[in-house]
Order: sequence, then structure tokens, then C-alpha cells
Amino acid sequence: MKRILLTGNGAAAWGARLASVDYVPAFPITPQTEIIESLAGWIDNGEMEGRLVTLESEHSMITAAGAAAATGVRVFSATSSQGLLYGMEMLYTVAGWRAPFVLVNVSRGLSAPITLEPDHNDILAARDSGFLQLHCATCQEVLDTVLLAYRLAEDEQVRLPVLVNMDGFYLSFTREPVEIPERERVERFLPAFEPGSIRFRASAPESQAVAVLGGGPYFYFRYQTHLAARNALKVYERVAEEFEALFGRRHAVVEAYCCDDAEYLFVMMGSFATKAKAAVDWLRSNGWLIGLLRPRLLRLFPEAVFRCELAGRRGVAVIDQNLSIGAGGVLHTEVTSALYGQPEAPPVLASFIGGLGGRDIAPEEFYEMAEVIRKAAETGETPPPRLLYTETELRETRKLQAIAQVERRQLGEG
Repeated sequence: MKRILLTGNGAAAWGARLASVDYVPAFPITPQTEIIESLAGWIDNGEMEGRLVTLESEHSMITAAGAAAATGVRVFSATSSQGLLYGMEMLYTVAGWRAPFVLVNVSRGLSAPITLEPDHNDILAARDSGFLQLHCATCQEVLDTVLLAYRLAEDEQVRLPVLVNMDGFYLSFTREPVEIPERERVERFLPAFEPGSIRFRASAPESQAVAVLGGGPYFYFRYQTHLAARNALKVYERVAEEFEALFGRRHAVVEAYCCDDAEYLFVMMGSFATKAKAAVDWLRSNGWLIGLLRPRLLRLFPEAVFRCELAGRRGVAVIDQNLSIGAGGVLHTEVTSALYGQPEAPPVLASFIGGLGGRDIAPEEFYEMAEVIRKAAETGETPPPRLLYTETELRETRKLQAIAQVERRQLGEG
């Protein structure tokens, strides 16, 4: 095992290389392109077997990925932001085909307005497509999760495609020490793909097509996909245990940091959760009993784990890097749904929206959120959702608007 500095993109590429993928359909988009460039370089230099083909769009790329996976080859691809949305039609289609492959999404805020910085609106737009979702916080986790994702996707009880998500720029272009495991050990964990009955073979030709079905048969097949996604939770727990036994790293379905004695919790996913860890350390040094829950698996959402972890807590701050327009944060909705109808009174849940378009979440904002849930627990009143945005930022934005209006008038007068 060797340890090298890798970006999140580099770690994703290494994950695909160690998985011995056969086929990489690709279409470049910032900030994902480095993944495809790395794989293309290795294939071109003979360091990696397999074939990489650049398609004309993400729609074609995802179509090709699903079709190839249906022939029994191991497929990898990557996209980001508008690219994921461009291929959205085919996300539902290939999941319906039960075609198991891994698609890395490098999160980036959606336009308009346009940004290159990250938030989670792109990946969460795909949460009901039939793809499973795994969310990463570190570069090491990106590499490991690609390997875990193949075991999950290819398991006979699942056979669904998997989205592996990392935050653009904050993780995709950040270099961290990453352990590259030996290929022999990876092959013990991830043997060659056994496609079983889904494989198309030239030696035994057959014809298959997507039929137009009535409500009854359609309902049946959609429900089968639903059951397969529910199977993914117990399959993930099993393969995570096998991964830990071989590589010594535990990737639980939900990471619980300093939670054993915690009265208050932050709930957050993605690389910004490392900021929450730092805030937990500081708050604990100042007498707070506080911890962090970070879900790795968002689809299927681990409801039972959250019910167990949140039982007996006083207050919980759910921090979303997304905005479901008119509703609030998606993660907050998932957590609230998991607690609904339980016999024990739930903790006070406070919703915070932050990090949109890569906007940083400052340490003092974590401390303010902790104060909000402490006060809410004392009163028993759920606070209204809050947007993490300062008066200084508002003034700066309005200043830019004023400048734009002056320039518009000057152009009109000219």
C-alpha cells in the first residue's frame, strides 16, 4: 500500500482504475474533467486496460453507460451540475434497466445564475431517479467509496446504478494524503463482475426491448426497483464490514462523531461536514456536549439509524447545502420524516441553509447555530428555518446591483 497526495478527482480516477473498469463513456464538464483526463492518460499509456469514448453529450454518455453495463462489463463515468441534469432522462431509464455501474458526480451549483462552486442541488435533483447515492467528505473516502459502490451496485440483491458525490473545488481540487491499496487486496474485495441473467452474449443472441406497459405491469417493475433500493442498506452494511476487515477503514452508513454523550448534534453531509467537526472540537473544549452525524448513504436514507442516534438528544441543527425552492432543505426533510410518528418525543430540529454556490460556512456560524438549538431546547419551540447569510454579504450584493444599474443607465444614455 502506498500513500500519495491526490485531489478528490484523482482519487475518483484511482478508484476506477483499481476497480479494473472495462468501459468509460465520457463528456467533459468543470470541475469533473480531471477524472476523465487521468483515466484517458492511463489508458493511452498502457497503464490501464479498458476503453474510453467521448460522447456528444451527457445524455448519450449515460445511455452508453447503461447499455454497456447491460452487456456485463464494468462501467465508470463522471459528470457534474448541468451535465447531470442534461442526462436526467436517462438516469431514470438506466435505473429501470437495473444496469449496475458507478457514476461520480462532482457537485456544482445549478444555474441561473451560473457558478462553478459547489452545493448539493444537482445531486439531490436525482434522489428519486432510482440511482443509489453515496456522499464523500475526504479524498480517501472518494477512492474507497468508488470501490464500495461497485460492490453495492453489482450485488444480486441490488443491481442498481450508484452515484458517488463529492463537492466541487473544495474536494475535487484539494490534495490530501490518500492510501492506494494493492491491486491483489482490491481484487479480493471486488472480484470480476458476474452479470448473471442480465448479460447479453454474442454466443447466445436474443432480442430485448422496452415495452409499452399498462399500469399493473409498470407498477410491478417500479416496485421491484424500490425493493432493490431498500435491500441496498443491509448490503452496504455487509460490504462496509468486509472493506474494514481488508483495508482497516470503516465507512459506516452514518458517521457519528463525538456523539456518545452529546446533548446537541449537527447533521450535515459532504466535505463541509469537516468544518462541522472542527466546530464540534472547539465547542467541546468550551464545555458543550455536542456531536456530528454525517450520512454517507442518502438513497436509501438510513431512517432507523437516525431514529436511534437522535433518541434522547435535546436539540439538532440540520445544515443543508441545498434549497428545495419554497420548501427548505432536503436533508432536514429526510430527518424530520424519519422521526415522524415515533413514540418518544423527538429533539427540537432546527433547519439551516448554507453553503449555496460554494459560500463558506464560518466557524462562528456553527457556534451561533449551537446557541439556536440550545435556546430552542430550553423553550421547546422549533425555530423557523434560517439562511446563513450575513448583513455584510447583503450590503456587498446590493452594492454590486447598484453598480450594475449605473452602468446600465450609462449604456442607455450612450
